[in-house]
Amino acid sequence: MPKALLIIDYTNDFVAAQGALSAGVPAQAIAPRIVALAEQFRAAGDFVYLPTDVHTPHDPYHPESKLFPPHNVRGSWGRELYGPLAPWYTEHQAEANVTLFDKTRYSSFAGTPLDLWLRERQVTELHLVGVCTDICVLHTAVDAYNLNYPLVIHQDAVATFKPGGQAWALEHFKTVLNASIV
Repeated sequence: MPKALLIIDYTNDFVAAQGALSAGVPAQAIAPRIVALAEQFRAAGDFVYLPTDVHTPHDPYHPESKLFPPHNVRGSWGRELYGPLAPWYTEHQAEANVTLFDKTRYSSFAGTPLDLWLRERQVTELHLVGVCTDICVLHTAVDAYNLNYPLVIHQDAVATFKPGGQAWALEHFKTVLNASIV
């Protein structure tokens, strides 16, 4: 049965040193591993999804507007994929098993067709990588768990703002969401 890799929010605003909400060096360091996993899944005929945060600056109806500065604004440098993932995606974006899509909430499932796509393709296992471990990766994992998807979290391919959040989220994935941590 096919598997899917979700590369969550790996954009300049979350990763690059000058990004609006950068997780900094820990997020930058995982770039080679993310690209290697993307290539591994693509080459095996499995699915690679890139759920990517998108916002309108100062949207009074979006709850994140009260919590964070403007980030991942459509069409901006901040929303572009970070580092080596950008050319990898450009090279493979026309392939049927590689899909970048917009998301406007922490979870990759909220308000998106992700669950429908996974069920249509009979995906039986989700692998999660990207940023931020204790925010968007976590909320995606919770929704995936509630939708009964077995989860694999690649601990060498997720990062967040603070080490405490990273450790807490990895433990939560394992002990509360029954995820495999590899």
